[in-house]
Amino acid sequence: MSACVPTLPQALDFARAGGTAIADSTRTKHVHQPHSPPPAQPRRFRVVGADLSASIAVFLIALPLSLGFALATGAPLQSGLVAAAVGGIVAGRLGGSPLQVSGPAAGLTVATADLIHHYGWRTTCAVTVLAGLTQLGLGCLRVARTALAVSPAIVHGMLAGIGVTIAVAQLHIVLGGTPQSAVLDNLRALPAQLAQLHPAAVSMSALTLALLLVWPRIPGRTGHVLRRIPAALVAVAGATTTASLAGLTLPKADLPSWRSHALAGLPEGPLLGTAAAVLTITLVCSVQSLLGAVAVDKLVAGRHPHPGRSDLDRELLGQGAANIVSGALGGLPLAGVAVRSSANVQSGAVSRNSTMLHGVWVVVAALLMVPVLELIPLASLAALVMAVGIQMVSLHHIRTVTRHREVLVYAVTTLGVVLLGVLEGVTLGVAVAVTVALHRLARTRITHDEKEGAHFVRVRGQLTFLAVPRLSRALHLVPAGADAVVELDGSFMDHAAYESLQDWQRTHLAQGGTVELTGRAGTRVAVPPLGSPALDRDRDSAEASACRCRPWTPWRNHQCERPPTAPGGHPAGPADRSGPSGQQLARGISAFQRNTAPLVRGELARLAREGQRPSQLFLTCADSRLITSMITSSGPGDLFVVRNVGNLVPLPGAESGDDSVAAAIEYAVDVLKVRSITVCGHSGCGAMQALLTAEQGGVQTPLRRWLRHGLPSLERMADEERPWARITGREPTDVVEQLCLTNVVQQLEHLRAHESVARALGEGSLELQGMYFHVGEAQAYLLTTSEKGDVFGRVGAADGDLRSPA
Repeated sequence: MSACVPTLPQALDFARAGGTAIADSTRTKHVHQPHSPPPAQPRRFRVVGADLSASIAVFLIALPLSLGFALATGAPLQSGLVAAAVGGIVAGRLGGSPLQVSGPAAGLTVATADLIHHYGWRTTCAVTVLAGLTQLGLGCLRVARTALAVSPAIVHGMLAGIGVTIAVAQLHIVLGGTPQSAVLDNLRALPAQLAQLHPAAVSMSALTLALLLVWPRIPGRTGHVLRRIPAALVAVAGATTTASLAGLTLPKADLPSWRSHALAGLPEGPLLGTAAAVLTITLVCSVQSLLGAVAVDKLVAGRHPHPGRSDLDRELLGQGAANIVSGALGGLPLAGVAVRSSANVQSGAVSRNSTMLHGVWVVVAALLMVPVLELIPLASLAALVMAVGIQMVSLHHIRTVTRHREVLVYAVTTLGVVLLGVLEGVTLGVAVAVTVALHRLARTRITHDEKEGAHFVRVRGQLTFLAVPRLSRALHLVPAGADAVVELDGSFMDHAAYESLQDWQRTHLAQGGTVELTGRAGTRVAVPPLGSPALDRDRDSAEASACRCRPWTPWRNHQCERPPTAPGGHPAGPADRSGPSGQQLARGISAFQRNTAPLVRGELARLAREGQRPSQLFLTCADSRLITSMITSSGPGDLFVVRNVGNLVPLPGAESGDDSVAAAIEYAVDVLKVRSITVCGHSGCGAMQALLTAEQGGVQTPLRRWLRHGLPSLERMADEERPWARITGREPTDVVEQLCLTNVVQQLEHLRAHESVARALGEGSLELQGMYFHVGEAQAYLLTTSEKGDVFGRVGAADGDLRSPA
């Protein structure tokens, strides 16, 4: 046992009320001193185990998708396996994003299929090698970050167009037919294909789609366990097993002998067409890989240990080397893949070893599982790829580009890719994006209006030097000494417009007038004055302009307000500062009404009409440092919060006259129908410190009577038969943190004893979650339970969207 426990003899006496002890010289568990490193060997084992399990999860996803993408392009089915293996081993080893998984991707399907149709397979392999060489050149020139300048609307439109093309083509195979090379040809042939359905192919396709849809939605604990198996693997395996048992006659995967596998040949065909093909493959591979690497960085931003930020130039070099090897070995072109990368991160991978191991498993499967793979119906693979294509037309992306007024760029890119091709569609999208940007810069509407003695100058659009003459005319319509409001509804102001606005403002203030600068919806904006007086001379605005805090600080205990002054202008001493709490409360309310209320009024009005419909009950400590909405990124109406000293859940009937916690639990479960209950403990909990230092006997104050509900947690920690709750990657810093963790586990057991909770758990409509928040590190941990005990795993930041199709 570490020396930190015997320093609290009162805690030991308190815990031994039932004859148990926390510390024992023969006990193997220990709490190490703060900042002491954990033992090296167990940590190394955990890292290896995490990478191994993650590699298996990624392999199970990659295997059916690689075959499906090869089928969709018309390439030999082995080419998908070659690309997956090379992407894992070569790109995984050389790339600059350790946790990104590379392989055949849906975004490359259309371009590759067009290449094969026009030039044949061997030339396609040669084009893949040339594209890899081009990527190596771009990586050496260190231009990787230039790809991030491409408008998201163009990228999303390109993926949507590819998705539509894939879905329409694979629909023919799903119905038992053969697809054409062009989207319009496939659409024209669809009525005839519908008239000649093949029941066996349709039934296997329907079974595959049904499993893809249902598997991720299996409820309850059983579903939580089953969902660890990838839906794509389950769907293809289910259709293959059914087809084999039923003896259905339908086309199946055909993997010729590796001895007859076609390798790359010299490129054939017109030089200009080959160059365009190389450019297309390079563009799609590079953009998809680099954007995927950035998204992976966002997913692992809060991890510990952190694998490090991606080196985008190195990632481009790694992708180029992988494409050279894949093309030379007769594999498909490859890129970083979102679905596999996301699965890799979510499975707990901590290094590039997981990506490389997944490539090794693909090699093993390609050599030893050929008889099994040849049982897969082509209709099942086509249904899987068709589902991926449909998912590429993301409603989330459409809403995003609509909100940013880029739907025209998205639509033109999508239609261009569908009707003309990937390179042509992207070129059209870039042209439209540039035209729209220039139009927005040039189109600025400026109006002047007078209402109730105040003069309003409204600017709609971007303020550039082109709009300065019109801005100057509108501002000079405001009489000297009048109250003026300048409303800036735009996101850009160049230096010429800024100088013009500041010169007029300085002059108008000197003539006794007032100026208020606002943004969209009337929110105030801060434009730094060039030595001029405050933008608005009322007291609140002066305080706001003096405050240099960032937008996230209104909840923080900051001291932006100017210090109180005593008569004569000197800073006030402690005796002069009367009623600071009331003043602070009034200032906070005033700031809310001025800055926040206009932004949330519509949402709160909706909640007032509809009533509260929270998704979870959040039971946490009353500690003032725990801001539930901040650490859960939730808004009004999302959480039903119950706070008490020590985040305790008394057992039913144990509150002796105060059933407030039990009543809140019953109301949340039976009336509000919450889907989950979270018990959240935190570091430095005063209630847990009080439990450890309390002496037996003495006066039973209200606090001591309440803390008796925490005694089971203290006894649980003292029980040598039970494994301690622990934090992934490190030991608890001291006995207080160990008790905080144990208390979360114990209170979850208390929750299960409540009748309403037990009933909902039995019905599968409720789940319980444990959470620990380290205040000093601003780090959240979620509880997982295994055979080895209760483990709190670190939760990382995941701002990126890796849910786009593979």
